[in-house]
Amino acid sequence: MKEIFVHVDRCLGCRTCEIACAVEHSQSKSLFGAISEHPTPKRRLFVEWVAPEFKFPVLCRHCEDAPCMHACISGAISRTPEGVIITDEAKCIGCWTCVMVCPYGVIGRHLETHTAYRCDRCPDQGEPACVSACPTGALVYRTVPEFSTSVRQAAAAEMVAGEGAAALPFVSEGAAALPFVSEGAAALPFVSEGG
Repeated sequence: MKEIFVHVDRCLGCRTCEIACAVEHSQSKSLFGAISEHPTPKRRLFVEWVAPEFKFPVLCRHCEDAPCMHACISGAISRTPEGVIITDEAKCIGCWTCVMVCPYGVIGRHLETHTAYRCDRCPDQGEPACVSACPTGALVYRTVPEFSTSVRQAAAAEMVAGEGAAALPFVSEGAAALPFVSEGAAALPFVSEGG
């Protein structure tokens, strides 16, 4: 199952993801049309500022043991076969119990329709609108193993280059200081040309 992951170091706080989300959940599917629609289209993720300098998009994590699903007194919240938590607006009675129990605070209250809403991962799209719209690639849509692999590869590259928080403690002048590194990764004794 694919998840939406965040590269915190890439988020600028531009809120393009929020706009794309609201537009995707509008009737017109266009920015100019969405502005005048009723009910007003709502964003389903929230870019939060975290001191001193971080911006972080927060959205539904589609929890394995989803508190919102267990708390819903009308049975409006369920899980799709793909693992996405969804709200059936026809069953939602607007009691907001799900809003109260969400550990991430990402279930919204649509006061015009008296229903709860959350990220649904844009089921009609190949990729969620927020991920597609992000100009810096801060949001990615991958499986857990795919994301973990990309993080490990980036950490390994930083260690070899002697950069970032993952720098090898014995590297003082970058990767060139390592006795076995001469011309990039292919020069490493344990890396073959084929990968």
